[in-house]
Amino acid sequence: MDLCNRNDIRALLDRHGFRFSKSMGQNFLIQGWVPRDIADASGAGPGVGVLEVGPGIGPLTAELARRADKVVSVELDRALLPILAETLSPFPNARVVPGDILKTDLPALVEENFAGLTPIACANLPYNITSPALTALLAYRRFRTVTVMIQREVAERVCAAPGTADYGVLSVLCQFYAAPELLFQVPPECFLPAPKVTSAVVRLTARPAPQGVEDEAFYFRVVHAAFAQRRKTLVNSLGAALGAPYTKETAARAIRACGLAPDVRGERLSVADFARLSRAIRAEAEENR
Repeated sequence: MDLCNRNDIRALLDRHGFRFSKSMGQNFLIQGWVPRDIADASGAGPGVGVLEVGPGIGPLTAELARRADKVVSVELDRALLPILAETLSPFPNARVVPGDILKTDLPALVEENFAGLTPIACANLPYNITSPALTALLAYRRFRTVTVMIQREVAERVCAAPGTADYGVLSVLCQFYAAPELLFQVPPECFLPAPKVTSAVVRLTARPAPQGVEDEAFYFRVVHAAFAQRRKTLVNSLGAALGAPYTKETAARAIRACGLAPDVRGERLSVADFARLSRAIRAEAEENR
């Protein structure tokens, strides 16, 4: 059975009485080069354990299982479980876990399945959970790489540089935890049913947090505040969004202490700039308490 052949897919789905769910963002691949190239890019190989999110009918799972020592796929749609039992039967190193990746205990899952292996994550992510799923995978900090296929516009935001129109909270969040690379695009005609947008594959390679970040929660509170009103200067955005004891005056002093222009906007700050700024804001607030 060719898991990327349109006729084989339709016969498989009809045999199991499966119907696509719009709410789950289900689009199955019908071009074999896509899962092969994603699996190649992911770093799957000997000594590696792969966590996959949303295997669908299993074309990417199969490619990962051909390369890695073990693949564990978390699938939300229970209607796909008997299909996956059939399509993945040739791969004893592939396991499907029913569940919601946003509610999954990642440490427990990795510890149970990947002892002695280097964990990576790989997924054709449903568009409607891209940001929270990426956040969960990256913030866990155990995956050497996270390789995902997502909407092209979101991929461009993930990889965007400071000062560009696409740069925002998602850019800072992903680049805080990892170094992202936009690898290649996947057109709509590669899917059944075809989505209305182009997809892209991004690989995020884990890296240490910026120096000086002692409180990640406060760091991201500052980031969210900085982008809350993009048209406002940074001092006004922070003053309006952070609240006491982090006043507008506190923000202005911290911005000066970091050597930033008084009229700078949040979109100009790098991940490291935000680290210095969040530390300076806390220091200024403590000093003037």
